[in-house]
Amino acid sequence: MDISLLGHSSFKIKGRKVTLLTDPYDPEKTGLKFPKAEADIITVSHPHYDHSHTSLVGGNPVTISGPGEYEVKGVKIIGISSFHDAVKGAERGKNTIYQIEMDKMTLVHLGDLGHKLDEAAVEILNGADILMIPVGGVYTINSVVAAQVITQLEPSIIIPMHYWKAGMNKEKFGELSDISFFLKEMGKESIQPVVKLSVTKDKIPAEATITVLE
Repeated sequence: MDISLLGHSSFKIKGRKVTLLTDPYDPEKTGLKFPKAEADIITVSHPHYDHSHTSLVGGNPVTISGPGEYEVKGVKIIGISSFHDAVKGAERGKNTIYQIEMDKMTLVHLGDLGHKLDEAAVEILNGADILMIPVGGVYTINSVVAAQVITQLEPSIIIPMHYWKAGMNKEKFGELSDISFFLKEMGKESIQPVVKLSVTKDKIPAEATITVLE
C-alpha cells in the first residue's frame, strides 16, 4: 500500500487492487493546488468545501459520505458519527470518522474531529495500523488533544493532517498551527517529511511511529 498526502486532509491510498481517496478539497478556496487524481472510492468526512470537492476526482469513484457500514470492491469501511467541535456539533456540525480495512490493514481517518473520543468509538477504532489525525486546532482538535486521542487509540503509524502549510488561504486557515507544534508535543521534533509511505501488513512497526507526509 502506498499513501500520499494530496493536501490538507486528503490522502490517496493506493492498494493492490483499489485506490481510495479521502476528503478532496476545493483548490480555489483553500489555496492549495489539487493534483490530478483518480480513485475507486472517495470518503467524505463532512460537507465543507475543504473536504468534499468530489468533482475533481476521476475514475467514476463510489462516494461514501456518512455513518454506516460499507463494502466496495473488497474494501470494508465503517463510518462512525462524531462532531466537528467540542460542543456536540453546536458550532460546526457533525463529522464522520472512517475505519477502512484494506490489504489486510486497518486505517482510521478522523476527518475534522473536534473532541476526544468516547468509549464506544475507542472500542471500535482502538489498535489501528494507521491513524490519520488532525492536529492544527481552531477547526479541529489541537496538538495537545491529538496526543490524547493517540493515547486512546494506540495506533502503530500516525500521520498528522489538517495543519497550516505555506500557500494555504491565510484568511481562512492562517490561525491553524503548523506541524512543529504537534511534533514538539509528541517529542519528535527531528522527524523529516517524506513524499510517500509504502507499507505492508508485515512491515507495520512494533512501536508507534509518526510519519509526516509532504
